Amino acid sequence: MQLSRPHRYLIIPVLSACLTWVAGQAMAEPADWEIDPEHFSIVFSAGHIGFQQQLGMFLEASGNFRYDPESRELFAGRVEVRADSIFSNLDSRDDHLRSDDFLDVRRHPVIIFEATGYTPDRDGADEGTLYGNLTLLDQTHPVELDVTLNKRARYPIGHRRETLGISASTTINRSRWGMDYGVGGNLVGDAVSLRFELEALRQ
Repeated sequence: MQLSRPHRYLIIPVLSACLTWVAGQAMAEPADWEIDPEHFSIVFSAGHIGFQQQLGMFLEASGNFRYDPESRELFAGRVEVRADSIFSNLDSRDDHLRSDDFLDVRRHPVIIFEATGYTPDRDGADEGTLYGNLTLLDQTHPVELDVTLNKRARYPIGHRRETLGISASTTINRSRWGMDYGVGGNLVGDAVSLRFELEALRQ
């Protein structure tokens, strides 16, 4: 069937719009991202008898998430932290932190965070709120993290893959998870600040 000239003129913009929509849909597909273990830092701090904020780290963790950087929509995410990898620069203190007074690593070797959603502060913003559930000492409670998307680009050296750099932070009350050693008398602060710095590679 041969189209008349007016119909030929009409179908061109329609086809163009359809192709643009299809291309947009292809570009908006979510991607899987793997956190680079060589560039994943987890830092914590907690008050010590009111004199100072004791700093520490978790040295072993892994994670991945499913995220569309164009629409800024998060579909899934999971981070696992080895509880016995805690480090505070003093062996005796680290042993105490691994005991059943705190992390009880023998019975609870893994700390798990599962993401449930992400909301940018505004359209096109590089900052937002990450929502999820934190499982610690076999108890699960919701947490919110302040997130900054630092940079998304092909890595300039080494693997040269598309990389997303992220900073995140939150503060939790550890007693909510049943970790209440030292809270009475303020020997060890209840509030624990957490900071995450990471680079994730597009799969």
